[in-house]
Amino acid sequence: MYYDIIESPIGPILLAGNENGLKRLIFLKGKKKADIPEDWIQNKDFFKEAARQLEAYFSGKLKSFTLKLAPEGTDFQKSVWKALCEIPYGETRTYKEIAASIGNPRAYRAVGLANNRNPIAIIIPCHRVIGSNGKLTGYASGLDIKEYLLKLEKR
Repeated sequence: MYYDIIESPIGPILLAGNENGLKRLIFLKGKKKADIPEDWIQNKDFFKEAARQLEAYFSGKLKSFTLKLAPEGTDFQKSVWKALCEIPYGETRTYKEIAASIGNPRAYRAVGLANNRNPIAIIIPCHRVIGSNGKLTGYASGLDIKEYLLKLEKR
């Protein structure tokens, strides 16, 4: 597994992946430190395109990523993450709407758990999911980051 840490307007981001694709994008904000396994190899070149696309996203020039992704999870989680990728830039959906879109309208709590376990933040846009009351609800990396990303996409 390769990794690199890039800078962003919301702090350092850990990227990890291999030839199968990007496996993780994790915010390293506050006291959260990169817990990098010893067998991972730092490789800036491997993540050059991911870094370029993220920079374009943060500058408001990129609305859709074209990176090869390889998230690890259960079949249910992967179905939720696929549905998240279908939420258009600048729009939001509720957990209930995502549950309905994957054919399981009563599974909105399970959708919330899958959303929380999303290993590739931003690119699999879990920040675009809100509560049914229209309010921002839980975000593994903090509501401040979720709010920042949603405001960025509203510009």
